Amino acid sequence: MATLDPGQIAAFHRDGFTIARRFFDTEEVDLLRRAALADRELDKRAFGRADGEGGTVRLSVWNQPGDNIYGMFARCRRVVDSMEKLLGGEVYHYHSKMILKDPRVGGAWAWHQDYGYWYYNGALFPQMASMSVAVDAATRENGCMQVLTGSQAMGRVDHVRTGEQAGADQERVAEACQRLPLVYCEMEPGDALFFHCNLLHRSDQNGSKDPRWSLICCYNAAANDPYKESHHPRYEPLAKVEDGAVKEMGIKCFGEDPTDVAWINPQTAAQNRDADLQAAEKAQED
Repeated sequence: MATLDPGQIAAFHRDGFTIARRFFDTEEVDLLRRAALADRELDKRAFGRADGEGGTVRLSVWNQPGDNIYGMFARCRRVVDSMEKLLGGEVYHYHSKMILKDPRVGGAWAWHQDYGYWYYNGALFPQMASMSVAVDAATRENGCMQVLTGSQAMGRVDHVRTGEQAGADQERVAEACQRLPLVYCEMEPGDALFFHCNLLHRSDQNGSKDPRWSLICCYNAAANDPYKESHHPRYEPLAKVEDGAVKEMGIKCFGEDPTDVAWINPQTAAQNRDADLQAAEKAQED
């Protein structure tokens, strides 16, 4: 699979996102799914965030890409080279996470921008982006991601408390919804969604019988090295691997990998969540 083509790069800058269909082939995404399902460490490290609608989002977060199959996805050339095209130069791995939307219990995400949080981590500029790989099919029924096309051009929006999440200011979101096209990012396993850190996005609860797991790898431009320490890393050179490394790695899991991937544990996650909410509330008061 090649990197993103010029049309996809243009779409990213115009719309704030682009979907690369079959960015990972069936064998690669099957290995990812098998590894994730068998990975007790992934499940043990997962924590929840109430969505304010009676549901809970479950996720696992880690800072270092490591030498396991998850790291091979985050470090493979087709991904990193694509990110470098999108962000205009060298990038590094900011963090990765597995979103675990299980059948009938997976919670919603409020409308938000990733830079709405990352701004407080000392990143001066929104030179940041993420790639979400569909581990399972993502549909309207199981709570696929929704985006507001072109909303990255609004710049950073203040975020306020929504359950245990910090969501974008609802007045501005409501107005943006009147002016900008809403897209449901339905994807097949192996499809990859690349999206700008200021793109407004959300998802519904998973009320279906089907799971929706997704691997999200987040990147920052090396030139945008945060000016202060936070719970996500400052610049470290990212060692790319060849695309074939995903299949070569196979089903190796975190629990078998001696690499320190710097998990974000539930207690730290709760502290980070509270810090995000306090920062959002202070910005709202100001």
